[in-house]
Amino acid sequence: MNDTPGWASPGSAPSDGQNGQEPTPSGPARPADQPASPEPAGEPGQPGPAPSGPGPKWSKEQPPPAQWPSPGGGPQGAPPQTPPPPPPGPGWGGQPLAGPGGYGGPGGYGGPAGYGGGYGPGPGGHPGWGGGWGGPPPAAKPGVIPLRPLGVGEILDGAVSTMRTHWRTVLGISLAVAVFTQIFVILLQGLVLDDSASTDVLNDPSATAGELSRAMGDTLLNSGVVLLITLLGTIVATALLTTVTSRAVLGKSVTTAEAWHDARPQLLKLFGLTFLLPLIAVAIAAVGILPGVLVGLAGGGDGAVALGALGGLAGAVVALWMMIRFSLASPALMLEKQSVWKSLSRSAKLVRGSWWRVFGIQLLATIIANIVASIIVIPFAFLASALSGDGIGSMLDSGTGDLGWTFLIVSGIGSVIGSMLTFPITAGVTVLLYIDQRIRREALDLDLARAAGIQDHGSGAPGPTPGS
Repeated sequence: MNDTPGWASPGSAPSDGQNGQEPTPSGPARPADQPASPEPAGEPGQPGPAPSGPGPKWSKEQPPPAQWPSPGGGPQGAPPQTPPPPPPGPGWGGQPLAGPGGYGGPGGYGGPAGYGGGYGPGPGGHPGWGGGWGGPPPAAKPGVIPLRPLGVGEILDGAVSTMRTHWRTVLGISLAVAVFTQIFVILLQGLVLDDSASTDVLNDPSATAGELSRAMGDTLLNSGVVLLITLLGTIVATALLTTVTSRAVLGKSVTTAEAWHDARPQLLKLFGLTFLLPLIAVAIAAVGILPGVLVGLAGGGDGAVALGALGGLAGAVVALWMMIRFSLASPALMLEKQSVWKSLSRSAKLVRGSWWRVFGIQLLATIIANIVASIIVIPFAFLASALSGDGIGSMLDSGTGDLGWTFLIVSGIGSVIGSMLTFPITAGVTVLLYIDQRIRREALDLDLARAAGIQDHGSGAPGPTPGS
């Protein structure tokens, strides 16, 4: 007999003498040893009276009449009795779908426990079916991301959440690095790298080839120096923000001093890694262009130009493939305390088989960072041109404004604000993407859960990944 809550016992009926009351038969009781009385004779031609009790072929013990419905619907013609509804039982969801007694009511498929009421045993010792249709429980989230494979939106949200949750440290680091970087750039552009003469030569249609080549060289040198200083600042910001983001994953805060103490031993290696990657890309592009150059030196003419263009395009594609393959080397170097070559190998191993996914996320993060920077920098550039001597029209015509101190300072303020907002996005996405790849390939979430003090993480099935 099944006594599970929510289920009726089939074919069960109360036993005789229930509730301390003896059943009363419909007719008078007859002693067991008394024979049936002979049928009294009536008048001639008249039928005799009906017998008052069961005949000798009936059992002595008859069931109570009230327990069995009559074929006609009861003694008074009432409808047949139906068994009482089952007690409140298990549900398949937790949200009622109808009123009391319906699907999701107190006795329907939506009760508080049982099938779908939870992971523990339901009433009666029968286990539930685990949260209804929602699947396994969500993964633990001690910090800015859940400890499971992440979706694209969760990686971007984790970078923004790190900046929002630990804004004092994150914005403090970004602001300090951006201010020092822009101070050096402004001083160099204002005192040393005066490219106004080179700009005039490049805009002069009567300039000779020698003057144009010297002006072009000076412009490239100035741009390279500015790019180098900006790159150094980006390296420092990335190193410090990598530590902050890795602690934010565990739900732990870190001060600027602690981030600097943790990142300082790896800074020289990070400098070497950051300068090595562009050299690899340039070398690959040069190898692609080299056949066209050699053919051109041999007098190939137009064929050499076409060959050089195709080789350069192929070299650019290979260089891009290599840069994405090594894009996770920086967090591997900082968090695993690896050497430069070992971090490159680790990045290649983590990206293998997921190149397009890593490329898409990195590209999306770069686009978002550039949009945010443009929203900040472009208005300051127009303001700097308006406050300088030539005005906005000069910048629109020539693409540059007068590089006076007013222009440099106002545009530098815009660059500082833009860098303060973009540094955390780019560094945070790279670190979280590295952590996500390690969770997918090496079950890093178990180590992170232990580091965060979470017990029994990974004993059940992981939660769903809302995207990839």
